[in-house]
Amino acid sequence: MSVLEVFSRRDFGAFWRQLTNEHEVSYIVYGDYGNTDMPKTSVVSSRLDPEQELRLAKMAKNLGRTPSETGALLIEEGLRRAEFAFIDFRDSPAGRQAYLQGSTLAVWEVAWIARGYHNNAEKTAAHFEMSPLKVKAALNYSSAFPEEIGSLIQDHEETDFSSLSRMVPQAEIFPPLPTGRR
Repeated sequence: MSVLEVFSRRDFGAFWRQLTNEHEVSYIVYGDYGNTDMPKTSVVSSRLDPEQELRLAKMAKNLGRTPSETGALLIEEGLRRAEFAFIDFRDSPAGRQAYLQGSTLAVWEVAWIARGYHNNAEKTAAHFEMSPLKVKAALNYSSAFPEEIGSLIQDHEETDFSSLSRMVPQAEIFPPLPTGRR
């Protein structure tokens, strides 16, 4: 019996009892059943201490997301941290972004400057006065997630002083231009 047949018969309770009696179940994959607009996701249950649940709810509220979305985001960030050396994630005015550990540089900033050095890690590292290993880590992350980093670079390149000053009213051009030249 297929999952579609079970749902169409509205006999999910019997199906679930049979499934859990025969198999250990840790998550359920919900398919799109022909809907190409809906990504496939998995529901994974987790046990949280009450303190963790409160912290997750607070973070979700701060991010404007549900606790479930925030939990998935934190899992993805944790996996990326484990897969890429020197990468961390922080909140920024543009949302959560990948940063280089031990610096104030977002990964997209390193990738953007590296373009000017033809992605040469040593020259980019000299520019920032940092270890070439960290620059290479940023470039590795950038290569793995080109849409994410490319979008942030594009946003940066499309920002002019006028749009920046709307977001940051105290912004000034240094050195200040003579009056009337802005």
